[in-house]
Amino acid sequence: MKRNNQNMKLNSTLIGATIVAALGGLLFGFDTVIISGAQTQLKEIFQLDGFMQGFMVASALIGTIIGSLIAGKPADVYGRRDSLKVVALVYFVSALGCALAWNFSSLVTFRLIGGIAIGASSVIGPLYLVEIAPTRLRGRLVGFFQFNVIFGILLAYVANYLLGLGHFGDAEWRWKLGIVALPAAGFLFCLFFIPRSPRWLTMKGIYTEARMVLEKIGTEKPDEQLAAIRHSIHIEKGRAAEPLFRRAYMTPILLAWGVAMFNQLTGINALLYYLNPIFTMAGFNKVSGDMQSVAVGATMLVFTMFGMLIIDHVGRRKLLLVGSVGMAIALGGVAAVFNTGAHKDLLLWLLLFYMVFFSFGQGAVIWVYISEVFPNAVRGKGQTLGSFTHWFMAAVVSWTFPMFAKNAGQSGAGIPFVFFAAMMVLQFFVVWKFFPETKGIALEDMEEAMSGKGVQSNGKPALFLSPNDAAVNN
Repeated sequence: MKRNNQNMKLNSTLIGATIVAALGGLLFGFDTVIISGAQTQLKEIFQLDGFMQGFMVASALIGTIIGSLIAGKPADVYGRRDSLKVVALVYFVSALGCALAWNFSSLVTFRLIGGIAIGASSVIGPLYLVEIAPTRLRGRLVGFFQFNVIFGILLAYVANYLLGLGHFGDAEWRWKLGIVALPAAGFLFCLFFIPRSPRWLTMKGIYTEARMVLEKIGTEKPDEQLAAIRHSIHIEKGRAAEPLFRRAYMTPILLAWGVAMFNQLTGINALLYYLNPIFTMAGFNKVSGDMQSVAVGATMLVFTMFGMLIIDHVGRRKLLLVGSVGMAIALGGVAAVFNTGAHKDLLLWLLLFYMVFFSFGQGAVIWVYISEVFPNAVRGKGQTLGSFTHWFMAAVVSWTFPMFAKNAGQSGAGIPFVFFAAMMVLQFFVVWKFFPETKGIALEDMEEAMSGKGVQSNGKPALFLSPNDAAVNN
């Protein structure tokens, strides 16, 4: 059945809601990466070994695990938009707490609190976006969350560079960690000006406002779309207590788990959180390393935008496959530089090459894919599972990386990068063999497509239809 939201057009309300909700992604990227520029100073001040340095970074990621697990319930009870307001407030409190931290324990505590906000926003932000986006633009609009994650990363690297020139002395790390309070306050303010999710409003029986929101965001036939959503939710209510972990949902569970796990086995968070120290271990000075980090962040931003532009045309699966190949090659090159200690001048170019393929591959795909593979009845639970897997793996990778990291030229210095390269080879074959394409399938049709019931006249399951097939059947 062709859904009416296919006919939705971009308008100011839809664009504004997308931008504001995706600001949670900006804070996500900014808050997680800002510590990269403060690590060297914090390591010296608190006399941290590799294990404790990893723990300091992973403390925020432990918080993200908690946040991703607890976010789904309040988002269902109080709504996606209003839950994001609480998330923004938690970001603000965490930033001020880190800036005013009086010892290592207080710093770690406030980093953990900030991590809870990051984990929650990684669940609620895409959930809100996927529920207001028209099917034909869903990949790009939900992908805007990932765009803002990368934009936040770039802003963090720029902030680290500029604050590093500010001669703040021993207080430099406080400025770097505390500056997150500014975008957090802006995010909270803007959330008061966007509509609530029409699907959540319908779920709560607030049909008049739901229809009004559908009309405001550009749905050409809001009454028909509201009826379709009500029908979908009526089916959901019959199995409201239905658990996620059952045979019927095994396919989307494995897909969400797989894409989230491989996202971190790319080594992306090890590279982002330790990018400045990586350049230092390769022999670059602090200012040079900060400048090159900005170049890496800018590359990520540009190619995430490219990925967003093509994701609804090329598809999720192809982007993952091409990204796997490019990252494997780049990581192999980085491993060679660190193992031999030679050709250090190539390190920046290899990392830029890596970021190109990560950005339009895993970077552009992960949150879109996780948010759309689950049927409506368990989408919130599924988003929680995917986010939890992502953050659990992020904590493991980020905590263990400094234990194995060594200066370029030392024995075994390239081992972490060899491991990540091998994981990208594995990702290629797993995606090629098991990952279906999800572009062009309406959210209300996802369960039928996943179950294989959506078999079309040409004999293909709906999930594997090409765009031409879809056009014929519609």
